[in-house]
Amino acid sequence: MRRVSTFELRLHEGKAPPWLITRMEKVAKPILELLVINFGTTELLRRLADPLWFQALSYVLGYDWDSSGVTTVTIGVLKGICTPDLGLMIAGGKGRRSLRTPEEIVKIAQTFGFSESKTASLIRASRLAAKVDNAVLQDEHKLYHHAMLIDKNGNWAVIQQGMCPARKTARRYHWTSLSLKSFVIDPHEIIGDVRLPIVLNMASSESINAQKVSLDLVKDGIESLKKDYSKLMRLAKRLAPLDKFLTNTPDNISLPGELRIKLIPMRLNWEALNKAYEIQPSSYEELVEIKGLGPGTIRALALIAELIYDAKVCWKDPIRYTFAHGGKDGVPYQVNVKRMEEVAEFLESIIEDLSIGKREKLEMLNRLSRLVPRDASKSV
Repeated sequence: MRRVSTFELRLHEGKAPPWLITRMEKVAKPILELLVINFGTTELLRRLADPLWFQALSYVLGYDWDSSGVTTVTIGVLKGICTPDLGLMIAGGKGRRSLRTPEEIVKIAQTFGFSESKTASLIRASRLAAKVDNAVLQDEHKLYHHAMLIDKNGNWAVIQQGMCPARKTARRYHWTSLSLKSFVIDPHEIIGDVRLPIVLNMASSESINAQKVSLDLVKDGIESLKKDYSKLMRLAKRLAPLDKFLTNTPDNISLPGELRIKLIPMRLNWEALNKAYEIQPSSYEELVEIKGLGPGTIRALALIAELIYDAKVCWKDPIRYTFAHGGKDGVPYQVNVKRMEEVAEFLESIIEDLSIGKREKLEMLNRLSRLVPRDASKSV
């Protein structure tokens, strides 16, 4: 069972003021240093890849609890203090900075003395994580932030975020090499936001058969695929408009309830598909890596697999629950007071051992006290 939690992040405009960034760096630096001294860089990486711990850290640093800036600003702060001496460095960032991730990975690899093959694997992991969250998982959120955290041992984590302007929400995606077995089968540590009713999740273990059919379709060649695509378009035309979906379904075609949505127009990249045919990829992961194979093409292959070849596709949002500690009204479950106390005590123990000024320490403790009441038993 994979532990997954979520956070609802609202899109907030503007920038964090310089005075706040300076203080966030001042507070974050000793926290990270203390963790490395006591537990090592691998454990620090593991905790930063843990969405609950990452969120708690941003709270302690004083950032807005529900803002999309929790991700972008916190990563920006950490990037400034993660140095070779710490044993952990960060590549990428928000917007255009994310495009520099590959070249920054090369510099980090040189700093830590990684081999060329290790460097190439890190760049591949960065690109695949972004490709999966932008195309293999289609949840209305487009990536605008991508950061890769790499420790001196070659372990890595990816923290990236997408935005959905229509919903005015942001969604955060966590990855880590420490527990990753596949990029295309249940790879996420967390996806943070509100649950969406229908999401195309070709990275789910429930979509394995559809992955296999998609791969076979590509390997069969363009001509065969064009025939299947024409069938799909004819079916899509018969299913429009949305309010006539149930009455217009042909008797000889069984459609799952998850497809009670308007089929989004799909633009296939036939050039990329032809390239894929020439390559003859041996796995769905290798197929996804092919340049030019974007969301439209992946979605079309998935729909052909399901509607024509009866291969199951997962249309469920991979979110499990929406609160780290539960809710006072018992939704989605009763408040886990013990866990709240453990989180608070852990953070307080770190703060008590830090070599920082009294004023900063007091401010941090005050923020913690607002998160968790001293007598938690009376708060439920």
